[in-house]
Formats: sequence, C-alpha cells, structure tokens
Amino acid sequence: MPKNLTSVIGLDIGRYALKSVMMQKKGANRFVVTNFASHILDESREPTPQELGRGIKSMLKQMGSHAKACAVSVSHPDALLRLIEQPSTPTDVLRDALKLNGMMLLNQDTKNYILDCDLIPSSGPSLNGESDQKTYLVAGLPRMQVNEIGLAMHEGGAPPVATLQLAPVSMFNAFEFAQPEAFNNSAFFLLDIGHQTSTMMLGSKKELVLIRSIDFGGKALIENLQTLSGEDRQTVIHALDNEDEVMVENARMALMVLTREIGNSIGFFEGRREEPIRQVWISGGVAKSKAVMRVLAEELGMPCIAWNAAERCEVSVPAAKKQRFTDEALDLSVACGAATEALSA
Repeated sequence: MPKNLTSVIGLDIGRYALKSVMMQKKGANRFVVTNFASHILDESREPTPQELGRGIKSMLKQMGSHAKACAVSVSHPDALLRLIEQPSTPTDVLRDALKLNGMMLLNQDTKNYILDCDLIPSSGPSLNGESDQKTYLVAGLPRMQVNEIGLAMHEGGAPPVATLQLAPVSMFNAFEFAQPEAFNNSAFFLLDIGHQTSTMMLGSKKELVLIRSIDFGGKALIENLQTLSGEDRQTVIHALDNEDEVMVENARMALMVLTREIGNSIGFFEGRREEPIRQVWISGGVAKSKAVMRVLAEELGMPCIAWNAAERCEVSVPAAKKQRFTDEALDLSVACGAATEALSA
C-alpha cells in the first residue's frame, strides 16, 4: 500500500452503477475534490470483470487525470458484515478464528471468504446486556469477488488499490468525516437508500451499534408509485419532483415498508441504549426528492436530513461539471468515504 497518500480515487463499485471521486489532501485538514465520474451498468445481469474494467476505464477517462492509488468500496449481495460480541481478543487471533470457525462464530461458512475484523470502541452497554463482552465488526467478501475486482481494476488501467472496504463501512467513515459533531457527541441514524436495498446504521458517540439492510430501494419506490398511480416512470418522477399532492400521498403508502423498518430499528436501539434518536441522516439519490424527504419526516415524526459526504471538502471540479457535482453529491457518499479514509490513514 502506498504510504502518505496525497491523492486518491475513491471508487464505489455497486451492482448497478460505478461512482468515483478524485480527491487530494493538502495539509492536515484540507481535502479537495478535483473531479468525479459515474458509469451505469446493465441492470439485467451481474457484470463481468471485463465489463467492470471498461466502466472503470471510462470513468478514469472522464476524470482526465490519475491519482497515486485507488480506495475501493464494494456493494455485493454475498458480502458479509456483522457486529459480534466476544471476550477481548486480539484482532489477528479473532480473524484466524473466524476463518476456521465461521459456522460457530457467525453461523455461516466462511472458508471461501476473505475476512477482516476490528474492535468497535464502546460508549455504552452492549445490546445484549453483557458488560464483559467487546464488540467487533466483521467484514468479508467471497474470494471469487475479490479476485474479479482485482481483474477489473487491471482491465481498467486503474492505479494500485490502497484499501478495499464494504460500502456500509465507507458510508460510516464518510459520516465521521462530514459530520464530526453528530458522530462524536450524540446518537445517530444513517439511512442510505440504494437502487434495490437500503442500509441502516445506528451509532452513538463514535460507536457503531447496529447495522441492517432491507430489500427496499429507489427502484421499488418508483415501481410502487407506478402501480398506485397507473402512470409511467417519467410521469411519476416528474410528479414527485413537483411535489404533486396526489403523488405525495401515493409516496406515503409506497414508503410504508421503509418507515416501519426505520421505526422498528429506532425503537430497538432506544429501548436498549436509553439514548434518543432525534433525526435521520439520509444519503442516496432518493434523498434529492423533497417530496420523499417530507413524507419520511412526517411519518417518523423527526427531521430527515440529506447529508453530503463532501461537505467539508473544497470542491475544485471542472467548471462544466460543477452543477452536476452539486446535483449528484448525495450519490457519492460511499466513494467519498473510501477516499477520505485512505487519505487520513
């Protein structure tokens, strides 16, 4: 891994899209976004390494310059991300134990996974009430997917990979960077609304407490609105953008699955930690919709805030792309999180 990185490409490899940011570090606390790009993948099937490579090459060309390294973040249905309670254990020892005894420790066979783990600092009692236990974050990806990503990076002519993370970890790191006051001093709820799934992360005073993923995303929302209204996709999106009241009420019904799961997660957290969640921080393309944000706030009875992972960065993208960056910033949380974490190491 390159040492003392001063420039990096944060690369978000999703199932349906690739997103990237070019970021530089200038001084201890000065981070500059100098470019960004995205590439849509074929939704009908999982991309091959060659197709991913072509997408990566296209984004590098769009950004027009090269950093010294890539910080890669991955979303994949077979990814493993768990919080486990264990007696205090050195992470290298726990990593070996997870590889050998995945069924016992994770209730999952992990022989074909590349795994890593880290101790989560605690700011309160564990959710299971055991005071002598430590919490560890365990992340893993099938070895085949890791190899395919390596092949795609080579095919795309990308610079060396400095870090490889799972997307929720990068999102958590992005929130730490962008919203240090909330991250360090209060309980917080992060919601990232993806294309087909949404990820919920609850934390308190730097500590990650709960991770959940549900099968509801932007695609399901639009499809539900089409069913409820009888309109086509473009008409639905246009009506939402204009906060049409009938479409807003349809959105209220379409979002019931999501709001119920958010409410359940908040109730679970507050019942065990006795700490209030006072607002929901939302990222993903859906967060750009004022109508959706309004409905979520009304149904949850608390503010819902769209947050920008590059909020504390200087933005020095080409003039022709500045408005696009403003429009797409909410979609770049994972890529920004990967980049800032690599530059802060």
